Amino acid sequence: MTQTPAPTPLHWKLVIDAADPHAQADFWAAALHYEAEDNSALVQQLLEMGALPAAATVDFHGRPAFRDLMAVRHPDDPYDKDRGTGLGRRLLFQRVPEPKATKNRLHLDLHPGPDHREAEVERLTTLGASVLRRVTEPAGTWVVMTDPEGNEFCVA
Repeated sequence: MTQTPAPTPLHWKLVIDAADPHAQADFWAAALHYEAEDNSALVQQLLEMGALPAAATVDFHGRPAFRDLMAVRHPDDPYDKDRGTGLGRRLLFQRVPEPKATKNRLHLDLHPGPDHREAEVERLTTLGASVLRRVTEPAGTWVVMTDPEGNEFCVA
């Protein structure tokens, strides 16, 4: 009997609107212990081919990057070495003109564990996050925070 192989898990990225995608990438890379993707070889190649105008790029930590996009990836996940693009768990920040207007419909929960929650809240605060409120309910205890652009996330 031939068994059908289990489907391969999909690579994914969560796309987050941002006023400053590079600052958001720096914050979330530090918050999650992720790495900012290095797309400089791809950006340089596109510039040399004339497929990308110089105005669509910025200097990001001493290397060329896309002006309106910056991603962070889990450091253990595979990535395309030619493009610098992650092939696993990623957050992609894209520049949008409008500011955040309402409560997030989707957010990240960070789980350092109850013994490390307060230290993690303090660390995230030093990175630019703010405490919005502390919650204690029968279901658990967590801290609702906002990133530097006001996007909510929880530390449980």
